[in-house]
Amino acid sequence: MAKKNRTFAVIGLGAFGSAVATELARFGNQVIGVDLDERRVAQLSEALSSAVILDTTDETALRDAGIDQYDVALIAIGRDIQASILTTMNLKMLGIGAIWVKANNKTHHRILSKLGADRVILPEQEMGRHIAQMLNNPVVQDYVSLGNGYSVVNIVVPARVAGREIASLGLGSTYDLRPLGVMRGTEFRACDAPGHPLEEGDKLILLGKRPELRRFGDAL
Repeated sequence: MAKKNRTFAVIGLGAFGSAVATELARFGNQVIGVDLDERRVAQLSEALSSAVILDTTDETALRDAGIDQYDVALIAIGRDIQASILTTMNLKMLGIGAIWVKANNKTHHRILSKLGADRVILPEQEMGRHIAQMLNNPVVQDYVSLGNGYSVVNIVVPARVAGREIASLGLGSTYDLRPLGVMRGTEFRACDAPGHPLEEGDKLILLGKRPELRRFGDAL
């Protein structure tokens, strides 16, 4: 049976909200974009399933627009914290299955969490940590934090490691890390594939806690 795509309502079509909305639509999802700014709505009207001008602090207006029928809502309202909070409350009242909200600061984050938002995002802080991780160790090309101290990272194999097998890197013994696979260009290779020494530029995908990932990256 084919997987059913979820439906998304993105409220607030500034730089952050519009980027998320257009990417979700590019993945083939049904996405409605919502904003009070007529110009922003017009700009995304062709990229999304639909785009509407709507005051989301009005619960009746949300219901009339059918927002209560969407699976997931992302509230990406800019600096209007009151509108963000009221919209979150309204979406909770409408029974939206999952609500993600962009927060402007830590106080806003705490309020949204108390209101029951499923995920509260501080984009600038999260991106700042992301950039710092990559700047701190040049072999780390990208990483995803999984919570509880665990991350998945892409480590670019340097020339001095080229020709070695993954088993020789001490993963699981010297370093408490789990190798997940290797990307060579667009090809994924499992870690247990025999006879495939690493090549310079390969992306070694590792799972582990940040201190161990940092220690391994420093050793490379």
